[in-house]
Amino acid sequence: MNAQQHGDLAADHPSMAAAQPLPMDAARSPTQRAWQRFKRHRLGYLSLWLFSVLLVVATFGELISNDRPFIAQISGKTYFPAIRNPTDLELGGDFATPVDWKDPFVVGLFDKAGNWKFETLNPHSATSSDYFTKRPPPASPSAANWLGTDRFGRDMLARLLYGFRVSIWFAIALTFAGTLIGIVMGAVQGYFGGRIDLTVQRLIEVWGAVPELYLLIIVASIFEPSLLLLLVLLSMFGWIGLSDYVRAEFLRNRNLEFVKAARALGLSNAQIIRRHVLPNSLTPVITFLPFRMSGAIVALTSLDFLGLGVPSTVPSLGELLKQGKDWLDAWWIIIPTFLLLTITMTLLTFIGDALRDAFDTRKS
Repeated sequence: MNAQQHGDLAADHPSMAAAQPLPMDAARSPTQRAWQRFKRHRLGYLSLWLFSVLLVVATFGELISNDRPFIAQISGKTYFPAIRNPTDLELGGDFATPVDWKDPFVVGLFDKAGNWKFETLNPHSATSSDYFTKRPPPASPSAANWLGTDRFGRDMLARLLYGFRVSIWFAIALTFAGTLIGIVMGAVQGYFGGRIDLTVQRLIEVWGAVPELYLLIIVASIFEPSLLLLLVLLSMFGWIGLSDYVRAEFLRNRNLEFVKAARALGLSNAQIIRRHVLPNSLTPVITFLPFRMSGAIVALTSLDFLGLGVPSTVPSLGELLKQGKDWLDAWWIIIPTFLLLTITMTLLTFIGDALRDAFDTRKS
């Protein structure tokens, strides 16, 4: 039976047409179909996996790079320095200060029989310096420091790992805060419209005209810089662009038939927004998430480079870029930092492109 005959038979017998199974894509929910389209975007799907691996590795950085061993046995006693660092006095030293595991006295303890330790893959942390090394900082890559040291003698690999973690989680927090505020403001404008929309739009225009950099400079001169302070300040401005897209989606969706039907059934405005309008207005929100994360990473890196970001005790990619600018002959500082930022931005861009294509209903 050819296709024409099959179609005629289905037309003559509607029950047979109804019994035909639906195509596989039609049987899935819109979210499942979007996920399938995202997976078919090979570059974006691979970028998501690579970015997830980098995020997990950076999040558990202490298990990979730490100046304190996981476990050590000295003179028959077992210590867990990664959890509680013993004092020098406990190991037979003269001071009641925490043990420096690079101290020649402590290193010499493990030359004795029965003493041993189990270290991390990279035995350095982001804030520790080897005061007993004979190489002046910044030192080039070696067996002791795979990517060399910065100008303070701190291990570059550890600084990159911990600095990347700070940047990524700061970007995630800033993206979440800015997205939440943008959704709320855009939803209020778009759903209610009228005077509320006009009033909020004028307030947004006034607030958007405030010079953000000048405000950051003023606040940094008054308060001690911190990640929380930066998160609050940047969140105050980071929602403006997203709220416009959410507002446009709400203005379009509030007049659709299913919303009118829900309103006629007596549902409250909060119920209509939560159940009907918001789920159908999240496409621009989701597709912009990776790009907003990229912007947050660039913002933190730029502020750290200018000295307006996190304190000097916090590992920072921007601070490493500043060191690279000041020490141009120390190529091991600037090149790995630049490559890490470039790879991160590229992965987020590919993920964003894949999300945009996945939620484009015109593409099958």
